Amino acid sequence: MSTIAKNLDRIKGELPGHVTLVAVSKTKPNSAVEEAYATGHHDFGENKVQELQKKQPALPDDIHWHFIGHLQRNKVKYMAPFVHLIHGVNSLRLAKEIDKRARQNERKINALLQVHIAEESTKFGFDFDELKALVASNDLAGLEHLRIRGLMGMATYTDDMDQVRREFKSLKSAFDHIKTSFADCDILSMGMSNDYKVAIEEGSTMVRIGTDIFGERNY
Repeated sequence: MSTIAKNLDRIKGELPGHVTLVAVSKTKPNSAVEEAYATGHHDFGENKVQELQKKQPALPDDIHWHFIGHLQRNKVKYMAPFVHLIHGVNSLRLAKEIDKRARQNERKINALLQVHIAEESTKFGFDFDELKALVASNDLAGLEHLRIRGLMGMATYTDDMDQVRREFKSLKSAFDHIKTSFADCDILSMGMSNDYKVAIEEGSTMVRIGTDIFGERNY
């Protein structure tokens, strides 16, 4: 069994059955994705549209590609035909662009609203007041080709797990507040290699893990 396969097996053994694992393959070669895929794993995450464009046609068609990075509106069209879930919708303008491109491709695109929960200005997302206002406005209701599946957030990168736990609790509370507003709202994407165990304890249903599966990133 390869190192990647062993890592996947170990991590999956730690996850409750209701938690989806997204294997973050950014910067990794196709061969690494193929090793993970050979174990039966189908959910992979990328954070660069250009890299995703190169990998998608070269790898199996039944892979579920998750886009987990900051997404510019002019890049949506390149992945609209195949992306499984967009994790980082952080503006109404981006939501409208995804809806437009999904309609052109005669499909519905799953997406998560990104919430800014970290004490770091480099993170993107709605603050809690903006999120509540957006949901209350019904502006998303008219986007028939965009399917809001839930929320995503990234905690502060810190060794202070009490702070991380507070941030995840706040995101779970926001998720509980808005989930009745969307028919298909069932995903709370929070937790990465350094904090996914805390995220699961606080209600995460999807974790994004790269380093613990594939090793350090290649740059």
